[in-house]
Amino acid sequence: MEEGTGRCEAFSDGIFAIAATLLVLELRLPHAGLEGSLADALVALWPSYLAFAFSFFVILVTWVSHHDLMRLVRGTSRLFLMANGFALFYVAYVPFPTAVLAANLTGPNIRTAVAFYCGTFVLGSVAVNLLVAAIVHDQLFRPEVDERAVARARRALQVGFWVNVAATAVALVLPWVALALSVAVRLYWLRHRYHPARSTL
Repeated sequence: MEEGTGRCEAFSDGIFAIAATLLVLELRLPHAGLEGSLADALVALWPSYLAFAFSFFVILVTWVSHHDLMRLVRGTSRLFLMANGFALFYVAYVPFPTAVLAANLTGPNIRTAVAFYCGTFVLGSVAVNLLVAAIVHDQLFRPEVDERAVARARRALQVGFWVNVAATAVALVLPWVALALSVAVRLYWLRHRYHPARSTL
């Protein structure tokens, strides 16, 4: 039996909010008594600032896409809830690879750290693709949703999956290029939002 999406959206928003908030825990105050000025110590934290900013952007784009998608869903099903849970599992996990990235951006393990970080987005792409597939399988889209628009959005998600796979591989050689690819694919996704009307995309 289908029910509205209110509880699902509330639970999802809570996970997104907690994950985004946990990111800031990596921005730790410099230890008292260290040599050098406070300004130097704050500047030295730039890897943490960068990792925080990038991951916050990742979570924000994911939340915006999730919000747009939920506006088009008329109800839930067991399969949908499980798929949504998998997507939230990915979101809740993001702070950990963020911490790994921040700790290794300036060290000899940068390639491994960035590959691990980008590999997390492969997991995220799989999760979101499965969520949309569950909605399609259980016919949960509202009647006014344009099927062609959904098909194009699904293709955009599939492109994103392969870009994330490529970024993970590239990270082992060119880690900064891999991070740039991860930013680019999210900008691409922002241009391929879900639309309810049949004539809008």
